[in-house]
Amino acid sequence: MRLRAGAAVADISPAGPVALFGYPHVPRISTGIHDPLLASALFLDNGSQSAVLIALDLLLLDPPTARSIRRAVARRVGVPEPSVFISCTHTHSGPVTARLLAWQEDPTMPPPDAGYLDRVRRRAVEAAVQAAAGQSDAEISWSAADARGVGGNRLTPDGVTDPEAAIVAVRKAGNGPLVAVAVVYGMHPTVLHEDSTLVSSDFPHYTRRRLCEQFGPSLTVLYHTAPSGNQSPRFFVSGQTFEEAERLGRKLGRAIADSVEKLRQGDFRGECPLRGILHNVDLPRRSLPTVAEAERLLDRYRAEYRRLQSERVAPPRVRTAECSVFGAEGTLALARLHQRGEIDKTLESYRPIEVQALRIGDAYLAGLPGECFAEYALEIKRRWPGRVFVVSLVNGELQGYLVTPEAAAQGGYEAMTSLFSPQAGHVLVDKTLEALGSAM
Repeated sequence: MRLRAGAAVADISPAGPVALFGYPHVPRISTGIHDPLLASALFLDNGSQSAVLIALDLLLLDPPTARSIRRAVARRVGVPEPSVFISCTHTHSGPVTARLLAWQEDPTMPPPDAGYLDRVRRRAVEAAVQAAAGQSDAEISWSAADARGVGGNRLTPDGVTDPEAAIVAVRKAGNGPLVAVAVVYGMHPTVLHEDSTLVSSDFPHYTRRRLCEQFGPSLTVLYHTAPSGNQSPRFFVSGQTFEEAERLGRKLGRAIADSVEKLRQGDFRGECPLRGILHNVDLPRRSLPTVAEAERLLDRYRAEYRRLQSERVAPPRVRTAECSVFGAEGTLALARLHQRGEIDKTLESYRPIEVQALRIGDAYLAGLPGECFAEYALEIKRRWPGRVFVVSLVNGELQGYLVTPEAAAQGGYEAMTSLFSPQAGHVLVDKTLEALGSAM
């Protein structure tokens, strides 16, 4: 039977002023909405199997909340739960949506608002229901674009990066107009910093706008963030402004649009196997320092930050050092919480930690929880024999990052706020490859 598809969006912008989520130590209350936060949904059905993709313009969700949305979508739309694929775009200019342990000692960071999270849940379900209701005969194609220049490794300019932007293009059957474009690209949406008080999805907003300008305003664009724990525009911007967000977002949108335009009739298929798989995974924990050790670590990073400020080195280096101070503060908070047993309680509520694989035709989406370094996405791509695109923040966050052994040895913000050992990333990769094999 032919593929059928539909797409829809729902507005998940906050109704009034809220604390914005993404930067510590700043009482950052929103003063308006620059661009609406969206729940974007794509429904696919081949007559015997179905799937739903949802992208949420949020920093992140904890696993219990992500699971509740996934289950509600599966129930309302009639899709198997392992085939409901939900991720967050990771904007740092949206409402607080989870409780981060490493920031528990920051008085500027309020707890998440249960009413807002319920609104996100309802709107995500609405978008999925509308996408299914609007389905029609469709054709699908996969492609990729080179997004080099939009951003890169945020720890060092010549560090590991993954410039690939994956593309799933869905159009109406018979060479019809595009219905949806799903994008997978790994870059922190952090052009906007703590001095911005407008709600925004950051540069992905301009990527969506650029694609809709070329392919029509009815196009639904789903933006999925690939593993980008060590990726950002830090060394690629001249300022933390909406103008820079527009420049980078449009650059990405142009690269994607060019790749879509190159697709030919024979690249689209009207038949599409669909299958989703969820696998549970146990991840090894990081050994946290004592409170006294963490206090000494924080003193050391603060001294280094002050030194770089006084020497007036390049702003990206100063920002990296400042983030290392944030990381050391996080380590101290985690050491104190560990002493009280609160970390164990939080992680117990997260169980099971899940990885996800979704087959769409002859290609696959691999869904990883948490914020992983780009190296782990590249490892999955190297080891998987077919076409696979890796998405992060699927099925929830993991209270920080999954870093590489090299990053752990160097220290820094990401390593110091992680709850899991560097070996956890390799465990996650192996379990994801198992899930991909089960989805064949």
